[in-house]
Amino acid sequence: MFRIFSALILSLLLAACGDSSPGPLAGTWQAAGAMPLKISFRDGETESMGLIEKVSYKTEGKSVLVTYKDGLMKGTAVRFELVNPTTAKAMNLTYRKVGN
Repeated sequence: MFRIFSALILSLLLAACGDSSPGPLAGTWQAAGAMPLKISFRDGETESMGLIEKVSYKTEGKSVLVTYKDGLMKGTAVRFELVNPTTAKAMNLTYRKVGN
C-alpha cells in the first residue's frame, strides 16, 4: 500500500512540475503569411497581442499541447506540431521562431 501511495505522490509531483514549461516552444514565434501573429511561450503563460494568459503544456513526441487556463480561450487546447527547432504548425498557420 505504501509503495502505491508513494508512486502516486511521485507521479502527481512530476506532472505538476512538468506542465508549466513550454519545452521546445519556449521563446517568441511569429506566424508566416497574411496574419503576422506573434506569440511568446513562457513558463505557465503565453503572451500575444498584449494579452497574457495562464496555460499548461504537455509535450507529446514532436508536438506540444497548449491548454489555456483562463482568458478568452479558457479550456481550449491547441496542438503545436514541431517541424524542426525553428518551425511549428498550429491551426493552419506556420510559425517561425524569432526570439528566446
